[in-house]
Amino acid sequence: MLNRRTLPLLALVAPALAQAPTEITVQYAQPVIFKDSYDAIAAEFARREPAIRVNFVTTANYEEGMQLILRQAATTLAVDLSYQGFNRLRLFAERGIAQDLTPLLRAEGDPAAMGYSPTMLALGHFGGMQAGLAYAASNPICFYNADLVRRAGGNPDAMPTDWPGMLALSARIKALGGGIEGMHYAWSSDDWMFSALLFGHGGRMLSENEQDVAFAGPEGLGALRLLDRMVKEGGMANLSREAAQQAFAAGRLGMIFWTTAALRGTMQQVGRNFELRTGPMPIIDEQRGRLPTGGAAGMLIARDRAKRDAAWKFLRFSTSAEGTTLMVRNTGYVPTNQLAIDEPRYLAEFYRDNPLFQTATRQVAISIPWYAFPGANSVRVTQTMVNQQARIVEQQATPEVVLAEMAAEVRRLLPRPRG
Repeated sequence: MLNRRTLPLLALVAPALAQAPTEITVQYAQPVIFKDSYDAIAAEFARREPAIRVNFVTTANYEEGMQLILRQAATTLAVDLSYQGFNRLRLFAERGIAQDLTPLLRAEGDPAAMGYSPTMLALGHFGGMQAGLAYAASNPICFYNADLVRRAGGNPDAMPTDWPGMLALSARIKALGGGIEGMHYAWSSDDWMFSALLFGHGGRMLSENEQDVAFAGPEGLGALRLLDRMVKEGGMANLSREAAQQAFAAGRLGMIFWTTAALRGTMQQVGRNFELRTGPMPIIDEQRGRLPTGGAAGMLIARDRAKRDAAWKFLRFSTSAEGTTLMVRNTGYVPTNQLAIDEPRYLAEFYRDNPLFQTATRQVAISIPWYAFPGANSVRVTQTMVNQQARIVEQQATPEVVLAEMAAEVRRLLPRPRG
């Protein structure tokens, strides 16, 4: 039985216990690109939600982030909220790891009124559920060294608009000598940049029923032949993406075709070494050509009720108009919240003062979702595509041979039809 002497002590202890913060663990990939944006969002979130403490866990890339969550799901989940690449959400939805966010969104009102447009919601919709909310979206652009373009006889204000023109310019830049390279196409990370060439030709990855490859036709061959031409006509060296980025920042590479997400980091690396410009990806098929939408979406996986509620609050803020504004200012991604786009108080001044960021926003109209392969072998499919493209860049096989073998390997990795 409690005596009177214990009551004052309990009166002091109880409020302290009630105010103990709820701690959540948030995982995201590519801190080299994302760290500043997540740190800025976490700082603002802490001011708004002092009772929630956010701890970050990072992985070098999306694939490692995916494997981390899959391992934890098989034992004990230590991560409460995970930001996964758009093309990996499908796997988590199919395995029942991602939680459906639809009820949580509806409980707060009309998603569109909160800035969640149908287009952006679709980026995280898999398995008949809202598996994630888009945090950052990107498309491939051209980063170029205006100084080298001028030295090679080009005009930085009137860059080529097609690939033949880009390849010719690359060859002229390489001909400057002194260890200078013309171009780099970032093909080696995953299937995203291959899909940029495939979609640019109007192609698609798989058939409508997803039981066979669809890239084995003329569009896929056109994509691989263009990669081959980058080497033969453009003089593209076999560099890793990291080596290419270093060479570009040092002023030894004329052009690099890669995600707009790397813009903020590239600007910091380049500094005053040369005049940095950005431009659109060349159009391949003016009617059917499209570009893939890269980026990440927040996926709620916490099982504990208090942690789930706290993680949902962080996810909502990170994808709100305020959160999206902080994300855009600290990366090179395009906004994922419509309010941040429509209302001038968020990003209008930023885009007016930062023209390098405008390239990606102009390509949104031709951007489509990053294709997510079905089944448990999606990572192996991606690696197969990378390995096969390497044979072209290394000039070990022709595009025709690579396409046939790539198609055969991917077919073996697809889920078998039920029946």
